[in-house]
Amino acid sequence: MTRRPASSIRFSTKLLRPGGEAKGAAWTFLKLPGEASRRLPSRSMVSVEGTLNGAPFRATLDPDGQGGHWLKVPREVSKAAGASAGDTVTLEIQPTKTEPEPELPPDLKKALTAASAAARETWSAITPTARRDFIHWIVSPKKPETRAKRIETACDMLASGKRRPCCFDRSGMFDKSLRCPVAEEE
Repeated sequence: MTRRPASSIRFSTKLLRPGGEAKGAAWTFLKLPGEASRRLPSRSMVSVEGTLNGAPFRATLDPDGQGGHWLKVPREVSKAAGASAGDTVTLEIQPTKTEPEPELPPDLKKALTAASAAARETWSAITPTARRDFIHWIVSPKKPETRAKRIETACDMLASGKRRPCCFDRSGMFDKSLRCPVAEEE
């Protein structure tokens, strides 16, 4: 199937509360309908801007591991939209023209501050998308010791000039860390 260029994509979907391991969490999420995901330029992470029930937002859609996308809805956006879990919401989105800077986790920020000048220079020189890939690769493991090891490895890779984490699957097709959450049963 040929992907159409994504201009404005409008759709309605249900706002969901996470279940499974995240059951009881205060945040909500939504799954994009297949037609909306197919209009996006990539099966991997895509940064978008738009509105949810008229409330403006910017966010990065994550792949659901099945060729589609999902969105963790920021609490302030759902509040501004007057929407809560179980409500059907209307979105109008389009890919951003410039990639937003990802939020740096405190432990990675501390490690980069202490890292070599070469590591900091490489970090500054890579794109926001590459920084987001490193961050996701670092924060995705469940065990704290794996996360700590990945931070150390990332600093070493950056110091040697490496601009991307090794073997990172941006589509979520093979990496379970990029799956859509399970919705709470109603």
